[in-house]
Amino acid sequence: MRKVITALILVPLAIAIVLFAVANRDSILVSFDPFDRANPALGVSLPLFALILILLIAGVLLGGIAAWLKQAKWRRAARLAEAEARRLRAELAELKRQRQAQAAVPAPPERPRLTIPPPAA
Repeated sequence: MRKVITALILVPLAIAIVLFAVANRDSILVSFDPFDRANPALGVSLPLFALILILLIAGVLLGGIAAWLKQAKWRRAARLAEAEARRLRAELAELKRQRQAQAAVPAPPERPRLTIPPPAA
């Protein structure tokens, strides 16, 4: 079922990306020189779809990194909780082992209780 849903999402998405790339294949000049527009020192000529896809991928990567950094405190809390749970499980296993060892030792025989007879009236 999961493969069918994935196919229903990815196939139309792939078709849309291919159509977008074919419709926007004209080259554009991307310049990083704000002073000389005619002959930029830092410039790259590439198809428009490539620029948009590069920017989209960069945005996804930057968003993922930002989310990963923001969740650092939760990952640390999860690590600490897991370490504490591991320690408590080991302590519980040790206590169970001690309890079983004590149960294996026979209890001393019970002695008869001494009773004081009631005073004679």
